[in-house]
Amino acid sequence: MTLEADHADINALREERSSSVGTAALRHVVINLFNLAILLPLAWVLLLSVKSLPDATRGDFWPKHFDFTHYSYVFHHIATLPVNLFNSIYVTAATVLITTVCAVLAGYALVHIKPFGTGLVLTALLVSLYFPVRVVSIISIYETQYWLGLINNTPGLILPYITLQLAISILIMRSMFQLVPHELIESAKIDGAGPLRTLWTIGLPMVRNGLVVIFIVNFVTAWGEYLLCLTLIDDQARRTMPVVLAAAQGGQGYWAWPNLAAVYVIVVAPGILAFSFAQKLFFKGLMEGALKG
Repeated sequence: MTLEADHADINALREERSSSVGTAALRHVVINLFNLAILLPLAWVLLLSVKSLPDATRGDFWPKHFDFTHYSYVFHHIATLPVNLFNSIYVTAATVLITTVCAVLAGYALVHIKPFGTGLVLTALLVSLYFPVRVVSIISIYETQYWLGLINNTPGLILPYITLQLAISILIMRSMFQLVPHELIESAKIDGAGPLRTLWTIGLPMVRNGLVVIFIVNFVTAWGEYLLCLTLIDDQARRTMPVVLAAAQGGQGYWAWPNLAAVYVIVVAPGILAFSFAQKLFFKGLMEGALKG
């Protein structure tokens, strides 16, 4: 009986192990299929941007002749492209910087200072996430920008960009500051440190992964924002890259596909590079926030 029981246990362990191996293999297959669905179009656009015109018309995935002149062609035929690229860079950088500072201060205050009306503020932030603000408030945003004299003003894009991303950024930082033990904050207060010094010396080092999360979220959103820029800016030289990309795509009879692909690469590359360098900290920050939530 003992030998039969041992054999039964061994067989059960083998079946469990084979089942777990099969599940893991299936999981990896599914993940790799999703990765291919994302990476193959990006690789196709990248290769298309360096194909010669005959190669582009044949539709082969790998070019027979590489042609890098499409990037110089784009810069020569879109006179405002360097200015548009600079507009995207400084608008995105200012949006990320100001939103991050505001989110850090607000998240720290909501968790460790808890001013009067904290619950009301949290409720308002959560409710705002359920509305398509860009669509619903586009008229109000336009009227506000007109009243402030910021229509057709590139730096004027920074204010609505910050406003639209501030709620989610504050909630992310709030969840990260909840991971900071209250005992450490209280001990710093006892030692005579003020709120800003406590935040700088104790809070920020412990929530750096959350900073990466809101950096990536705000960077990608601000860099790719299209509707507000199209609505608030009329002058081509004052617009950002997504609007320029859409304008170039609208003239497909004049633009060959490799030239359009070159514009796509110029627009998409900064976001991909930023996420590639910060992806480990990004997912670590998401995991910490999810565990706390």
